[in-house]
Amino acid sequence: MANPLSPNWIRRLRWSAPILAAPLAGCNWVVMNPSGDVAVQERDLILISVALMLLIVIPVMAMIVWFAVRYRATNEATQKDYDPEWDHSTKLELLIWSAPLLIIIALGAVTWVSTHKLDPYRPLDRIDANTAIDPKAKPLTVQVVALDWKWLFIYPELGIATVNEMALPTNVPVRFDITASTVMNSFYVPELAGQIYAMPGMKTQLHAVANKVVTGTGFSANYSGAGFTHMRFGYKALDRAGFDAWVAKVKSSNTVLDRNVYLALAKPSEKAPVAYFGVNDAKLFDAVVNLCVKPGQRCMSELMHIDKMGGAGKESAKETQGLQYDVPNSHVIEQTDLNKGQETAPDAPGAAQAPADHSSHSGADAHAQHR
Repeated sequence: MANPLSPNWIRRLRWSAPILAAPLAGCNWVVMNPSGDVAVQERDLILISVALMLLIVIPVMAMIVWFAVRYRATNEATQKDYDPEWDHSTKLELLIWSAPLLIIIALGAVTWVSTHKLDPYRPLDRIDANTAIDPKAKPLTVQVVALDWKWLFIYPELGIATVNEMALPTNVPVRFDITASTVMNSFYVPELAGQIYAMPGMKTQLHAVANKVVTGTGFSANYSGAGFTHMRFGYKALDRAGFDAWVAKVKSSNTVLDRNVYLALAKPSEKAPVAYFGVNDAKLFDAVVNLCVKPGQRCMSELMHIDKMGGAGKESAKETQGLQYDVPNSHVIEQTDLNKGQETAPDAPGAAQAPADHSSHSGADAHAQHR
């Protein structure tokens, strides 16, 4: 029977435990413990890939120790196996090359299947591993805009919008339409689905579903400037009753997210507080994507349509009004705001005092007027 540890050893282990655990203090295991089916499949892909690679790594590490011990200089028993003329072994060659080759084939097959199955643009076909999605079910649409340095979420079907807070109903497929106002960001909710980039002038998509009632944090996974550190938002997955109550809470806001309010929100700010809005402009997100929210700006869709039709003629070379999109220092907090100590985004009432925007034409409407 083994002797029990002495009290001194037990005391040493107890005091050294925090030191030994210190390297794990910063670990967040949310990626390995997700609450959304897409993230679960991505976690399984990580585990399968690691397991396949360990089939090579573990034997190699074990053989390093075994060779070091067996063929050490002081082990005279191995001298009889010494063969200075040895240079080839068919069996060893087959073993050394076949095992990695089989693992690469397995990894390639898993990657090929997962790349297509987890394509962020691909609509979901299941709620979870045991529940398929009704083909007639329509996903909830959430329009995501990455601002400097905060997140704007628009629910067009519900007529609401939020800043730095996103809520989803559980077991309901969701389609995210994602863009950015000025610079590229990356939309990422680790426990819901993988990350996908948000880029100005473009619209990306992500399909996901939440399976559990949870509260978490989403953030930008791509550096985008001085306020990147605090570019985080609250994430909630709620049951149907909880989600309906949250929607009613947002709708109780008296502030409407029109284009003037959006332009105020789009100004760079850090640590922006959660804000709720009503939405009555169905074309706002399209205007953000086409970079024509400001009065007088010409939409990208209009310009692309003109190019598709063969151009607007030589005389259009002098028509540069409304073609300035990259505003100098548009991603920098103004010095006057810094002097005032303004870290949060302008509140909606203050933003409502901006000059009125009477431009509500889509790209097609603007092109029709141009013609």
